[in-house]
Amino acid sequence: MTAIVSISLENEMDLVLAHKRSMKVAERLGLTVATQTTFATAVSEIARTVIEHTDTGTLEIGLEQHTTRYSLVATVTFEKEIRFTNADAGFYYAQKLVPEFELSESANSNLITMKIGLPRSLKLDPVKINLLKNYFEEESPLNAYEEIKQRNATLNRLATEKEEELRQSKLIDEKKTEFISVASHEIKTPLTILKAYTQLANATKEPVSDHLRGLLNKIDIQSNKLHALVQQLLDISKIENGNLQYNIQPANLNEFLRRQIAVMAHILPHHRFEIILGGDVQVLIDELRMEQVMANLLGNAGKYSDKNTRILLQTMKTAPGSVTITISDEGRGMSAEVMTSVFDKFYRAKDVIKSHTGLGMGLYITSKIVTDHQGKIWVESEEGKGSAFCFTLPLVIENNERES
Repeated sequence: MTAIVSISLENEMDLVLAHKRSMKVAERLGLTVATQTTFATAVSEIARTVIEHTDTGTLEIGLEQHTTRYSLVATVTFEKEIRFTNADAGFYYAQKLVPEFELSESANSNLITMKIGLPRSLKLDPVKINLLKNYFEEESPLNAYEEIKQRNATLNRLATEKEEELRQSKLIDEKKTEFISVASHEIKTPLTILKAYTQLANATKEPVSDHLRGLLNKIDIQSNKLHALVQQLLDISKIENGNLQYNIQPANLNEFLRRQIAVMAHILPHHRFEIILGGDVQVLIDELRMEQVMANLLGNAGKYSDKNTRILLQTMKTAPGSVTITISDEGRGMSAEVMTSVFDKFYRAKDVIKSHTGLGMGLYITSKIVTDHQGKIWVESEEGKGSAFCFTLPLVIENNERES
């Protein structure tokens, strides 16, 4: 059957729609007024009977072809548990009105089918049927109730489509996370062996030419980069699976930050590091994870700014019970649009994809670590004027502070 009109049967208001739509379809086909009325009455009686028992019935009106002749068809679907007999007046009456009437059962529902044969003189064909279908799809609602009903149906359809999109997106994300985890573990083993052999070669007492030792050092450097990349992939997998573990301990913030600057000064020798530290405070951190945060933020400050420019590290005790750490650079800065997405997983700004390498994982992992430390992270920036990444950490609250 080619469906022309579909109506959900929920309440008595739908009886009006069922009758009017049935009349309208029969009218557009060019049937006599008597046939229009007979067909619409049969449809209304079945719709009324179904609505008396349930609010989940569905009416469809359409056309069905048998060899060279067409039939006007109305089907009403309803719950399998509902049973009709000739004691139901509408059910009994409708059977008398239409030439073909059938009640059938499927695994999940019951189906009533009513048919009226159409005269060959109507000369129906697929083109005319499509025009009829398009007419009812584009026709304005008959009344305010149908308008609301159509809007609700559209909203429900959109919600269902959105739910399916989210389900598919979640499934793809889960598969991607699983692949990242497996691939990272598989890469890590041969990488560890490669690094071990490189270190053994560097430590050998046998004569090694300067050229060969230089090659070994380059292999070791690239192995370290690959190891860091694999570790980031593993961290993302752990984050997605909720398995990123922490060993939170009190630590002296200023001492910790000085150590990080000393390390990064060797990695970024062409930048000027300045430190403005507030008073000594104790923070609650996992030092290894927080080293990742500092390496990512200080590394990005160097990566996106020119040589011989300043990288400034500041701390300031702000809200009660927390301290704010700020890392500023004099680099290219970023637009407001980029700032809204910079902490998203795998995000990379279009203007840096060709000029700078990376996969967009560092700031995502950084934001997750800071958040898991009960802190907040944000960025302040302006194009051409550098960026400042800020994050907070909770302080260790001493007994005398608690008492005060």
